[in-house]
Formats: sequence, structure tokens, C-alpha cells
Amino acid sequence: MKHLLRQLLDAAVASAQPGLVVPKHLPQAGAGRTIVVGAGKASAEMAKAVEKHWSGSLEGMVVTRYGHGSSCHRIEIVEAAHPVPDEAGQRAAVRMLKLVANLSRHDLVICLISGGGSALLPLPLGAVTLQDKQQLSRSLLASGASISEMNCIRRHLSAIKGGRLAAACHPARVVSLIISDVPGDNLMDIASGPTAGDTTTCADALEILARYGIVPPGSVKEILESAAGESVKPDDPRLERCENILIATPQRALEAAAEVARRAGILPIILSDSIEGESREVAKVLAAIARQVADHGKPFPRPCVLLSGGETTVSIKGPGHGGRNVEFLLSLCLALRGHRSVHALAADTDGVDGSRETAGAYISPRTLEIAARLGLNAQQELDRNNAHVFFERVGASIVTGPTLTNVNDFRAVLISETGDCDAQT
Repeated sequence: MKHLLRQLLDAAVASAQPGLVVPKHLPQAGAGRTIVVGAGKASAEMAKAVEKHWSGSLEGMVVTRYGHGSSCHRIEIVEAAHPVPDEAGQRAAVRMLKLVANLSRHDLVICLISGGGSALLPLPLGAVTLQDKQQLSRSLLASGASISEMNCIRRHLSAIKGGRLAAACHPARVVSLIISDVPGDNLMDIASGPTAGDTTTCADALEILARYGIVPPGSVKEILESAAGESVKPDDPRLERCENILIATPQRALEAAAEVARRAGILPIILSDSIEGESREVAKVLAAIARQVADHGKPFPRPCVLLSGGETTVSIKGPGHGGRNVEFLLSLCLALRGHRSVHALAADTDGVDGSRETAGAYISPRTLEIAARLGLNAQQELDRNNAHVFFERVGASIVTGPTLTNVNDFRAVLISETGDCDAQT
């Protein structure tokens, strides 16, 4: 069971590898310069794929997370911090805008966008400082706000996101190749939409801050209340020559995993590619579905695997080391209470889940039993938001290293036909 679950994860990640998805979407070269820019956890590997398959002149720069770089010769790779932005990312954003300034209609900009770009391209507007954005990022990450809500705020405090990068390229042609890591594949939410028109407003951003009880720095409040942070809208003429192309998505990753399950004789059920909500609460719902299938063969026959993606959230209240995928999995484990027919895996497809360089973890029917033998109280560890430590102790963590792509969370809940369980977690 453990081996099969890992095969499903590997298939999902492989389906979104830049070397596979970038070449088939490359545009024709224009009569002028070709410049590559971009940001995200997959952007360096995307740049590498562009270089390999581009025969003409090429220049540019992309920003990726520390440790996620690739070897390129014509495109500069810059590494910066994620999820809380740093000065390296800010300097790169300034340079990127200079790189695309004063282009002509004959020039082509290939923009490489993937998850993580919001934090990797921090360029504050007006009097907002990097320190203000860092403080706000920490508050949002701990609040339980959804990725869509966080990125709404980010777009209205940025000089490069919310369509501003595409506007800066005008009148050049812009082709954005995008690997989606957000529920619903909403272009303005992927890396906070540097080349996508934004339908939200400063007023929306203020409402989100109020909803979560976040008191922003004075400079942030001023720029939002004055509407000075208003983003580029979809009907802006500077976006007329910008084309945004989704080249990899969570749904396609789930379909790749489903094919592996099918070949193994397991019925795949794709529940959704865009599940959101508190990780521990989502887990309770999926546990109830899994128990219904295991105990009654309804609404799906056994054996089957419930596949889902999206991006859950964690309202941080404890002092532990966790992430949304392992928090989901620990809550699922408690809700299943060692059901003999259910195994599961949850992981972030970029290889990093929350506060550890760990992708996620597995559970089996014996996970709680093993934890008890080690003196671990699963409920207490969940209450402390300490799921990574829990799974490290029981030997069930998944460490992939940087996968160099990102199609968000991957969850697989496997219900066996016989109820046999592995000897390991």
C-alpha cells in the first residue's frame, strides 16, 4: 500500500515537470529581442527547458526559492526566500522591471510563472517597506486565510504583481507559461498574477484583513484606504498583447495519478482538484467518506483510492512544527481510529510542506499503535500544530527534496478490499 501511494504521488509530480510541459507551449520568436522573466518554485527548471528548446537569441532572469535553482547559461537564476520575502527577492523584482522597460512591439517576453512567485517577487508600493510586508506575511500565514485571500492583499501592495509586470512590458508581446498551484487555476492568484488582470480591489483587501482581525502596519492601511494600491484591471489596454497559458494544473496531476491506480487494479476517484478549508476539518470529512466506503462499499466499490488536490489552511495556535498536509494527515489518522482498511498519503508537490523541508507523510492502520508505543499522543501533537515531528518520530515522513515543480497539495486515501494492513506505517 505504501509503495502504491508513493507511485501515485510520483506520477502527479512527474506530470508537471517543466521539461515535459514547457517545450510544447513555446511561442514563435518575434522580429526583436526575446526576454525571459519569471518567478516561482518551478521557474528555474522552466527556464532551463526554455534554453534547451530555444534556438534564437535569448536573455533574461527568473527568481526561485533557495535550493530550487537549475543550471542555465543565457537566463540568470536568482534565489530568494519563501514564504516570507527577503531583500534578495526585492532586488530581483527591481531588476526585472528594468529588464522589461522600453521594449518595442517587435520584442517578445516569455514569462515563466509558478507557485511561490508571490513571496519571491516582493516589490512594495509607495511607503510600504519590505519589513511591513514580512510582518504582514507572517500574520496572514498564521491566520488561516486562504491563498486567494492572501494574494488579494499582496496584489494591492505590489509594484510588480496584479498585472503590473505585463503592463511594464507593453507594447511588447507577452506569453506567460503558467504552472498552477491554486484552487480553481485562477490566473490572478497564481503568484498573485503578475501578468493577469485583477478583478479585486483595495476595498476587498481591507475587508479580508478585518475578517481575520489583522491590524496592518500604518503604511499598508494608508495605501489600501487611499486606493493608491489599485491593481491593473482585465480591460487595461496594456494587457491586450498578453497571453496567459496554463501548462500544468492540479487536475492534470490527479489524472496522472489516477492512471497509475487504474493500472494497479484500483478504482481512482478524483473528488476535487480545489479543496480548501481548515486542514483538520477537511480530514474529518474525507475520513467519514473513507469509512463509508470501507464499511459499506458505498458510494464507491472497494478497492478504490480517493484523490484530491487544492490548498487547505492551518490556523496556527501551537508552538510546533507542522504544515497543512501533515496536519491534514494527523487529523485523518485520529478520525479513522486505526481502521484496518484505510491507508493514506498527503504531500505538497513542491517537496516542502510548511515549516520543514519535508513533502508530507503516510498513515496506515497501525500508525496510532506505533505512536503509542513511542509515547506519542497524537491528539496533543495535533493541538500543538506539531505534525511533522509526530511523523518523523513514527518513521512515516516523505522527503523528496525540491521537485522543481508545484501543482499544490496531493492527497490519496486508499481503501483496500480485504482490510489487510502493512507491517510499516
